[in-house]
Amino acid sequence: MPHVTVVDGPAGNPVYQVGGKSFVFFRTPRPDAKDPDTGERYSDVIVFWVPSESDKLALTQDPDSPFFTTAHFDGHLSVLLRGSRIPELSVSELAEVIRDAWLSRASATRGKRWLADRGVTEGSPLG
Repeated sequence: MPHVTVVDGPAGNPVYQVGGKSFVFFRTPRPDAKDPDTGERYSDVIVFWVPSESDKLALTQDPDSPFFTTAHFDGHLSVLLRGSRIPELSVSELAEVIRDAWLSRASATRGKRWLADRGVTEGSPLG
């Protein structure tokens, strides 16, 4: 995707940005994302921005979905995914989540230009 930079987070974790705004980052282990049985903090959580609260709900409301959220992210337009669960997604599903994350943080001009370069107009499916 155009205009993407990767910066190091506080613990050297990769943070993907567009126009200086994060859209995907690899989170360090935190107390809010842990194994319910052992209490061990997940070390493989990836955060993806989403365009809206309804998109967030669509990704997280099914208990079988690999996407989840925690109370820490209430009101934040993002979803979480454990790296160990990526194989549950198809390549196109993962690409769509990354694309939507990028579009949600890129400037309107960049987003429209990128979509137009792919023959996508407003209101049409992204395919």
